[in-house]
Amino acid sequence: MNTKSITRPRPGRLVAAFALAVTLLTSVVVAATSASAATTLTVAQALAAQDGRTATVTGYVIGQPTATNTVITSNYTADTAIAIADTAGETSTGRMLYVQVTTAFRSSFGLLTNPGLRGKQVTATGTLTAYFSHGGLKDPTAMSLGGTSPSPTPTASPTPTPTSGPYDSTYYAGAVGKTGTALRSSLHSIIRTQTKLTYDQVWEALKDTDQDPANANNVLLLYTGRSQAKTSNGGGVDDWNREHVWAKSHGDFGTATGPGTDVHHLRPEDVSVNSLRGNKDFDAGGSAVAEAPGCYTDADSFEPRTAVKGDVARMIMYMAVRYEGDDGWPDLEMNNSVANGTAPYLGRLSVLLAWNKLDPPDAFEQRRNQRIYERWQGNRIYLF
Repeated sequence: MNTKSITRPRPGRLVAAFALAVTLLTSVVVAATSASAATTLTVAQALAAQDGRTATVTGYVIGQPTATNTVITSNYTADTAIAIADTAGETSTGRMLYVQVTTAFRSSFGLLTNPGLRGKQVTATGTLTAYFSHGGLKDPTAMSLGGTSPSPTPTASPTPTPTSGPYDSTYYAGAVGKTGTALRSSLHSIIRTQTKLTYDQVWEALKDTDQDPANANNVLLLYTGRSQAKTSNGGGVDDWNREHVWAKSHGDFGTATGPGTDVHHLRPEDVSVNSLRGNKDFDAGGSAVAEAPGCYTDADSFEPRTAVKGDVARMIMYMAVRYEGDDGWPDLEMNNSVANGTAPYLGRLSVLLAWNKLDPPDAFEQRRNQRIYERWQGNRIYLF
């Protein structure tokens, strides 16, 4: 049995301490060099932006969107919109961009009139903003077949094209050379641009992001380390469900779209172990958890197994930087307490910082981060 830390919790949000922790990113970020912005966005990039800018996007026509999560692929009913994706065989609406087709373009790009358009590549210029309450491109000024940028080209610089790895120079270009609170502010601005999932979509995302490298039919559970069938998700005692690493009661954000559905801190976990962790803060020590070897818990805290201590720390740090209270959600902060209750705080900061160093990112965590960026949310945790 481990022994409980006797460090006395310090009150307050310890913003300065966390800002100091964030400066650990500087040595890697400063080494990055800016790259030229691409003239055409992928669908994933367009979904991640959704900031009202003018942009050009290329994708394959999947079908006609008729509701937030509904795209029909035959028996079309109108010429008013098309759904496009980065691959012609895409089936997840979460990875589709809904493109408004205005009167000027309906004779050529409306699916009711042109059902043969399905599967073809289309490039459109318009405004990156929600359509059908879904990531979209509205008020097109140009549309064309194929991957050649139509004329006119966008008037604003779109999001840079991602390069081959999770630490490319373009994604973090805005943070280059910054430290302390300026660095934290820059990172917040970068990672807050994301595609937001529904809580139902999280099921499918986790089956992808947490897939067992040794068995494509399974996911790996965070605390138990168990490999379990993707299809065994649910509410049964030995099923797996969606663990909020930043406990949703710490800020009372629930499971509504936003922090409650942010896959960067949602992980598959055994139902009973998830319940045992509950909304406890993280700290060292307690009694062994029978179903999760290497994990410990007591009345006010939970200690994960060593192999994922760093994962937990980095997820918590991500949440504290991503959610700053400027988009309708609580300002989430780390502190050095294990008695945070329902306040938008989570600790223990000193222990989480130690875990970050103890357990550096492994191949599974790196793959997960990249997959979330490429296929689900369009943003990243910085794995430092």
